[in-house]
Amino acid sequence: MTSVAEVIAKVLEENGIERVYGVPGDSIDPFVDAIRQSKRIKYIQVRHEEGAAFAAGAEAKITGKPAVCMGTSGPGSIHLINGLYDAKMDHIPLIALTGQVETDMLGHDYFQEVNLLKLMDDVSVFNEMVIDPKNAEYLIRRAIREAVTKKGVAHLNLPVNVLRMSTDYHKAEETKTPEMDYIIDFTDVVNMINEAKKPAILIGGGSRGASTEINQFAEKIGSPVIYALNGKGVLPDDDPKVMGGLGLLGSKPSMEAIDHTDLLIMLGTSFPYVNFFPKDIKVIQVDIDPSNMGKRIHPNVKFPVPVRSFLKIREKVKEKEEKYYHKMKEIKEDWLKDLEKQENERSSPLKPQRVARLISQRCEKDAVIVTDVGNVTMWTARHFRASGKQTFIFSPWLGSMGVGIPSAVGASLATGKQVIAFVGDGGFAMTMMEMITARKYNLPIKIIVYNNSKLGMIKFEQEVMGYPEWGVDLWNPDFMKLSDAMGFVGMRMSDFDESESVVEKFLNLKEPALLEAVVDPNERPMPPKLTFSQAEKYVISIFRERLEKL
Repeated sequence: MTSVAEVIAKVLEENGIERVYGVPGDSIDPFVDAIRQSKRIKYIQVRHEEGAAFAAGAEAKITGKPAVCMGTSGPGSIHLINGLYDAKMDHIPLIALTGQVETDMLGHDYFQEVNLLKLMDDVSVFNEMVIDPKNAEYLIRRAIREAVTKKGVAHLNLPVNVLRMSTDYHKAEETKTPEMDYIIDFTDVVNMINEAKKPAILIGGGSRGASTEINQFAEKIGSPVIYALNGKGVLPDDDPKVMGGLGLLGSKPSMEAIDHTDLLIMLGTSFPYVNFFPKDIKVIQVDIDPSNMGKRIHPNVKFPVPVRSFLKIREKVKEKEEKYYHKMKEIKEDWLKDLEKQENERSSPLKPQRVARLISQRCEKDAVIVTDVGNVTMWTARHFRASGKQTFIFSPWLGSMGVGIPSAVGASLATGKQVIAFVGDGGFAMTMMEMITARKYNLPIKIIVYNNSKLGMIKFEQEVMGYPEWGVDLWNPDFMKLSDAMGFVGMRMSDFDESESVVEKFLNLKEPALLEAVVDPNERPMPPKLTFSQAEKYVISIFRERLEKL
């Protein structure tokens, strides 16, 4: 006979789980001890459960495989929620294992008794409590299956007395799931593509893993490629077909390309900011999740299939002079010149644009780039030139500050590659304790903190809405002393002339390191093609739309 806790650990081992992120506690300790005895699963002790969920989420975002986080009863599991919502909204497979008080104490208002099934109901695709030890193996297997197939959070609540109970363990027979072969009728869509004079491709997170196919498809039909935030890095930014991002974080050539397109081909994205879409154009939407079809814009043709399956299409190859992206060449070159002008402006404090550009020039071509939320997202999205081999991690749908450092921890453990985290000083302070986790496990992550002593994005939003700047100034710690206390090498950069040499030295360090970049607090993350007054009108219109829907 085996304990329920040991059965859960064995099933996780069977399914290739390599790590469990969390903080121990009395109600989850039987499971913690089962992990201690495991020869295949490593326990990663974080300093806050929110960091556990973010770190596990980053691992799942990179690998596409389920990852696991845990929390003890009551507050320990409540702390997981923010990271779990990031996983939910990003559609990644995550297993959340939570402790619970003894079953005979449920309903007694016992110490740390929280109705975690009710709490987790909205965030999860699967949500159950193990009550009968004979049912434990079935439930953990189903939780993994549901997380993978439904691409979301599977939650299993584990009362401590049940975890200690004995049960039988039945090792699953090895089964193989053949790759699904989608039968697609391309007749109508081929005609649409062949007839389009100015087709444009918009890619998102669902396009990851299909870089080669997208590149070939775009070249054949002469289409510029535009990306939603989750699609950054699928193709290299210096590819002449790649116009950059779309939306407030986007680029001028992307706006130009989409403004004049006669056919929009959406691959693995349900881009939310429909204000940036032209009206009355033909749309082809490809998304493995049927519920995303028509969620933002009405498509003329829908394909609920993986992007790679759609790209087996055999379309007409356009001649060079017919290719739409060639007509965008001058616009893109002018845009890059504008970016370079910003990046090379000699100023004190530094322009944040320069920091992102220097890092992108000197980091590894296959590095993992993690970016927190705020103005920092703009600097990465627009000024970090992706090589096409790098992996980018954002919090694109939840938009949670504090995602950066714990995600860097998970990314480093999952890949062993160079991991660079761009964080603002606001987001940094929210989860900076996970630097201790990185140091504990000797993870050589590199953290760049944009220090402008402001909540910069909020300052900008206040300005465009006509409010005075208020409540956004930050009193920051001494980042160098903080780095030293946490076992990081601390470096500071504020001068243009020293910036190249400092970045070079910083990236060549073998140990974990933090670079404090003192940047201009008044640098605005301006939308492409908009002046400040135009941006003001645009942001106000968005808020007005939201209010009207309430």
